[in-house]
Amino acid sequence: MHAPPAPSQVDTMLPERFAIALHATARAWRLGLDARLKNLGIGQAGWLAIAAIAKSTPELSQRAIAERLGVEAASMVAMIDRLESLGLVERMPCRSDRRIKLVRLTASGCKLHGKVQAEANAFRTNILAGVDSAHLEQVAELLVRLNGDIERELGNLSPRGRQKKGCVTLAPSVFQ
Repeated sequence: MHAPPAPSQVDTMLPERFAIALHATARAWRLGLDARLKNLGIGQAGWLAIAAIAKSTPELSQRAIAERLGVEAASMVAMIDRLESLGLVERMPCRSDRRIKLVRLTASGCKLHGKVQAEANAFRTNILAGVDSAHLEQVAELLVRLNGDIERELGNLSPRGRQKKGCVTLAPSVFQ
């Protein structure tokens, strides 16, 4: 039989345990939601893009959507090409710079977003049913604070280490 870990060991193990649980839970959450949305014929990247576009006022450029979702601009262009071919989004030239393409949902895209919202709400309600609202509020506040701390830690560097013009914060409402 082993002796319980010394207090200093517990202190060093807790942050690692938290990081592992956070990563695993975020992954499980995305997979669970993705499984619920498969019947809508759209995968994770598609519903994330649709949610970001739906919640953007005014319309965002393809690049801004990519930054908001933390993906490369080329990947977002390909995703928007697919969504456009399905009749879910449309591109419009920016009035101030015609080289920039703004993206908005079509009527079909809005209808699909409503279905995504309904499924996401049902998933959240089911998963969070047994969680005390005060505890949920504390955890949500902690996660928002940690997100800000991580963004400050990253500074203004892009994933490739180049200086960015400005950091874009992922609005939590993108996932609602």
